[in-house]
Amino acid sequence: MKRPVTLALDAMGGDHGPSIVIPGAALTLERRPDAKFVIFGDQAIVEPLLDAHPKLKAATVFHHTEVSVKMDDKPSQALRYGRYKSSMWRAIDATKTGEADVTISAGNTGALMAMSKFCLKSMPQVDRPAIACLWPTVRGESVVLDVGATIGADAQHLVDLAVMGAAMARVVFDLDRPTVGLLNVGVEEIKGVEAVKEAGRILRESNLPHLDYLGFVEGDDLGKGTVDVVVTEGFTGNIALKTAEGTARQIGEYLRAAMSRSLMSKIGYLFARGAFSALKDKMDPRKVNGGVFLGLEGIVIKSHGGTDAIGFASAAEMGYEMARENLMAKVREMVAATAHPDASQKSMQTAIGE
Repeated sequence: MKRPVTLALDAMGGDHGPSIVIPGAALTLERRPDAKFVIFGDQAIVEPLLDAHPKLKAATVFHHTEVSVKMDDKPSQALRYGRYKSSMWRAIDATKTGEADVTISAGNTGALMAMSKFCLKSMPQVDRPAIACLWPTVRGESVVLDVGATIGADAQHLVDLAVMGAAMARVVFDLDRPTVGLLNVGVEEIKGVEAVKEAGRILRESNLPHLDYLGFVEGDDLGKGTVDVVVTEGFTGNIALKTAEGTARQIGEYLRAAMSRSLMSKIGYLFARGAFSALKDKMDPRKVNGGVFLGLEGIVIKSHGGTDAIGFASAAEMGYEMARENLMAKVREMVAATAHPDASQKSMQTAIGE
């Protein structure tokens, strides 16, 4: 029988802090009754919310913290005043010390990445960590990375992303050999920048045992679900993510406007209400909320800062599954098995906020 998974929560992170984190944790406990929680935050704010959720309180160890990282803090600022004592740092440290299996925060992304790197450290063969997310597709879901941890990438970093993304796909989708594609401006091998073309060559020639490299994919393949894992650097990945989120909201507004335009359209909506409800559910970003920091010596999940309790629960459940299915062991196994023919080549990424 598997042991319970303990989640460390930064209660003060995000646009709404404990008012979202605590109800989100309570919802997580309803869905994952064996989960345990270690929660860090301001006692005056958090404890009354915990009192309103007695089952969650019974499954929680609470630690008071007087310092919280602000959403507009620069990573250097957050490290300067929040190291060792902020709710964000202490949630990360709980994973480092083994008090928790995974950390979840809706806080400042740059600060969370900086603190995670400083506290947990990067894996030996990984130059820069990445943020991976689940991307809804017409086939189901794909793993997409990097969606904002680093700007720019050399060929070896892209190969590392492919390996780590495939490890996550093995956990999430229960696949022995996930398919992987490099995001590019065309599928032909002669197209794209040199780093992407070189990464493609390395992946083709390496024939790695735990991933199936299918070549280059284009932007429209993200929605098609052409591959299980789409690899790109953080600048492009973050733009793609924000564009997709904006497009989903735009389509939703178009549909609402169209359905209320006339009496006939309102009547039509009544007949198609079930279909529209299913579409809304499929496009709901809360259902796939949560980015996984890959390449660290520990699991950290970044929730969207503006999400609600349902969205935070999705991020917490993602962390639960990553820990339950031993994501770290799979990443270590695949990274260790990856040859680094260009190990002498220095990475040229620039971390967000540095």
